[in-house]
Amino acid sequence: MAAAKIIGNWTLRVLAAGLCALVFSVAARAERIAFLVPSQIIYPGQTIGNAGLTEKYFTIRASAAAQYVLTPDQLVGKVSRRTLLPGQPILLSSVNEPDMVQRGVPAVLVYDAGALVITARGTPLEAGRVGDFIKVRNIDSGITVSGTILADGRIQVGMQ
Repeated sequence: MAAAKIIGNWTLRVLAAGLCALVFSVAARAERIAFLVPSQIIYPGQTIGNAGLTEKYFTIRASAAAQYVLTPDQLVGKVSRRTLLPGQPILLSSVNEPDMVQRGVPAVLVYDAGALVITARGTPLEAGRVGDFIKVRNIDSGITVSGTILADGRIQVGMQ
């Protein structure tokens, strides 16, 4: 029994030493980094403004910090994808660019073939952001076409 206790204590000391080394190793790589955090609840679909944001420091590995919002330009004007809680860091994946085109709100359709440019009005069948490929119903003909949303809110249809 005495030998078992010694082996047990030795094993415990090795585990404790390994755990301390692991804690010091992780702490050595962690840094104190400032994150932008909301000062009030931000709900899904809400556009984020500059007001209501504060800076808060967290200890985190620098490599992991790249997944979070660090500067206002990464957040202001974006739309929340989920509820953002006060004082909590915000993942970049928790915000999106706002939709440029809304479902059911008429938009301009553009067909551009060099010297020939045709425009028409269409009703988007889905919402989307710049660069998204969506379906749109031509208001005049009733035909459903697909197109890419442009930066100015028009929808480019046909061959490009």
